[in-house]
Amino acid sequence: MPKQIVDAEFEALVARVRAFPEGVAVDALMDALLAAGEVAVRRTVQRRLATLVAAGRLLRTGRGPASRYHAPVASPAREAATPARSVVAPMPPRSVVYPMGEEGLISPANSVSEPAPAVRLPVSPEAIALRQAVLAPQHLRRPAGYNRAWLEAYRPNETFYLPSALRARLAELGRAATATALPAGTHARQVLDRLLIDLSWNSSRLEGNTYSLLETERLLALGESAEGKNAAEARMILNHKTAIELLVDQADEIGFNRYTVLNLHAILAEGLLPDDRACGRLRVIPVGIGGSVFHPLADPGAIEECFARVLASADAIRDPFEQAFFAMVHLPYLQPFEDVNKRVSRLAANIPFIRQNFSPLSFVDVPEQDYVAGMLGVYELNRVELLRDVFAWAYERSCARYAAVRQSLGAPDPFRLRHRELIARVVGEVVRGALGRAAAVAHVRREAVAAGLPEADQRRLTHEIESSILDLHEGNFARYRVRPSEYHRWRAVWSG
Repeated sequence: MPKQIVDAEFEALVARVRAFPEGVAVDALMDALLAAGEVAVRRTVQRRLATLVAAGRLLRTGRGPASRYHAPVASPAREAATPARSVVAPMPPRSVVYPMGEEGLISPANSVSEPAPAVRLPVSPEAIALRQAVLAPQHLRRPAGYNRAWLEAYRPNETFYLPSALRARLAELGRAATATALPAGTHARQVLDRLLIDLSWNSSRLEGNTYSLLETERLLALGESAEGKNAAEARMILNHKTAIELLVDQADEIGFNRYTVLNLHAILAEGLLPDDRACGRLRVIPVGIGGSVFHPLADPGAIEECFARVLASADAIRDPFEQAFFAMVHLPYLQPFEDVNKRVSRLAANIPFIRQNFSPLSFVDVPEQDYVAGMLGVYELNRVELLRDVFAWAYERSCARYAAVRQSLGAPDPFRLRHRELIARVVGEVVRGALGRAAAVAHVRREAVAAGLPEADQRRLTHEIESSILDLHEGNFARYRVRPSEYHRWRAVWSG
């Protein structure tokens, strides 16, 4: 059992870490202790740091040699969310146990990835207390089963996990980067190149994926896997890319319905499950989550019923931010799939933002430890305070990113918006067909005429398609649903 953090040695260690506002690595901390004339054994210091992190007194970012320790800074208390009933009943052990990093693909403890930027996520006092509770030693936490009453107590548009002031503030930030009167998915299409990289990398990073940001960019642009990396990691990132493209391409059709959520899972889980038939299919076997005392539902019939309830409740929520957060809470809490539940929830959280042209949520810089602790609060205690703070902070961070991207792009062109699908289709046909310059010109003119537009609009359409072809490069061809091999084959013909 870890030593209680009440004595002077632990307090002194916290004070030492607090002297480094940007965080401190173990080596630098040992140097500081030595410079102050304090004799300390490295392994003892490491054990004490781990105990302080488990108790919520310190934060840790990065992994392995890249780990840095930070003293948390609390933010002012936020308005409390509407309470819901909480009845926790223990469940029997499960037959499959997945590590907390995501239900089992990659163990963060074995990762040596480039760490996310060292950031301090400000959280409310309620969230601090919750983090301390869920990071206590596992044997001290009370086992918890799936609490169906918590889901059933939620009344869309009457119950709110996000306070009204927070929802209003996030809406103001999200609208600053776009215009809601445009067709669904317009803003996401405008920032798609950046979004594919950001969301694919950050969502995968939260699962312990060891790809760096630049390695992810190269994988998505050229299809080149990073040397020495696990093939499953590349698959995870590429699956994210395909899933994001589905959401953006079908912005008018996606929603909190079986088609969208099941297909999101099928895409995100492709090639990553022991049984490929489980992709896009609700769970029929018991599962568990390593590092947690939470026991998910085991009965397939109950999973089916609760899944329908989650989708119906989410679909009925009118506020896009409450809707997104509800999905982040209840999809992973139910664990409707054998694996990949949190990834589904993070992409599903973007459904209302894509449909209503708010800035997307890409989890930029979100510390893995805070996200995991927030999910533990949901799993074990049915409390959302910490995950709510993570969600709000992450959305503010994402808004700042895409406001800058959007500003660099300028105002959207109404003509291109009206004909975006036709333009994308013809550009894709030119590339996939490996057409040379003369053949491409002829094909574009045929398609412009076949569109049945007035002559002036035909000329404009021809110009827009040809400009898009000329602007193609290794960093943007994915938007036309072109594979890397198809792009390189076309480029060889085009440049020949």
